[in-house]
Amino acid sequence: MAEKIILTGDRPTGRLHVGHYVGSLRERVRLQNSGEFDKVYIMIADAQALTDNAEHPEKVRKNIIEVALDYLACGLDPAKTTIFVQSMVPQLTELTFYYMNLVTVSRVQRNPTVKTEIKMRNFEASIPVGFFVYPISQAADITAFRATTVPVGEDQMPMLEQCKEIVHKFNSVYGETLTMPEIALPGNDACMRLPGIDGKAKMSKSLGNCIYLSDSPAEVKKKIMSMYTDPDHIRVEDPGKIEGNCVFTYLDAFCRPEHFAKYLPDYQSLDELKAHYQRGGLGDVKVKKFLNKVLEEELEPIRERRHMWEQRIPEVYEILRKGSEVAAAAAAATLHDVRAAMRINYFEDEELMHQPYEPQH
Repeated sequence: MAEKIILTGDRPTGRLHVGHYVGSLRERVRLQNSGEFDKVYIMIADAQALTDNAEHPEKVRKNIIEVALDYLACGLDPAKTTIFVQSMVPQLTELTFYYMNLVTVSRVQRNPTVKTEIKMRNFEASIPVGFFVYPISQAADITAFRATTVPVGEDQMPMLEQCKEIVHKFNSVYGETLTMPEIALPGNDACMRLPGIDGKAKMSKSLGNCIYLSDSPAEVKKKIMSMYTDPDHIRVEDPGKIEGNCVFTYLDAFCRPEHFAKYLPDYQSLDELKAHYQRGGLGDVKVKKFLNKVLEEELEPIRERRHMWEQRIPEVYEILRKGSEVAAAAAAATLHDVRAAMRINYFEDEELMHQPYEPQH
């Protein structure tokens, strides 16, 4: 039976936040421990981060260790998961180069994720080529490890569609060589896209609206107490809205039934808490304090593990080095098959090398 393989990763743009955690990290740890998969590869996509940070490589360099620490803190286990650095696997660049010939410029331009990202970075006038082709580079990352499952957020679906097109095109032109991947989306709607604490649709470092996994308890509490709620819910007795209310979106993502017995025994469930808020008589401060306890319970063990790894930085680099070696060996095996399928494995083809020379007319 074919192996079940996961490939996913993050661009090292800084410390990871709770949006990354509910959107992907928590699920990766669950998948890693589920025993369902033969191999799990998690990539720190530094080469991809360089596509829009080429003039500031020191930022990317510094962030690699931040991302690695957050991975280990969340429970990714190097004994079960291969954690590696993208640029340390040169085979990915070669695969990207070959795949570029299978995709048109207009097709990349139509990719909704690329469109959004170009706009976000104000690249409309001058798009770096490396940045423009990153859906193709992503296809190389996925196919190099023969990934069958790619757990990502909803915003990455166009990337996976593009990858599937490249796989289909390659296999049609050169014969069945590459593995077709499937997307795995987060199960909980709230986890699809956790908003920033200011109510903006996206939690992002540049907007300064993140709760980081490495924030101290005091920082987390301060951010929760300043969170955007229902602007019309001015007095406790006023009815409140749940939709667009960050505090309840975060509770949807983090809260479990046992938290009520522990921290808010007046209520049995989140539905009961929501109903009370909607009919009025429940203040924002009470709900925020509850959220703070729920989030603190989740973040405390992560923070402790991170602190432990922060004292063992050489070991963290060693984990990345070993992971990158394992990843390079896997990617090399795929590249070998790709070159054979494309008939560019000249020096391995005995028949080619020993056939008598016939002049071309």
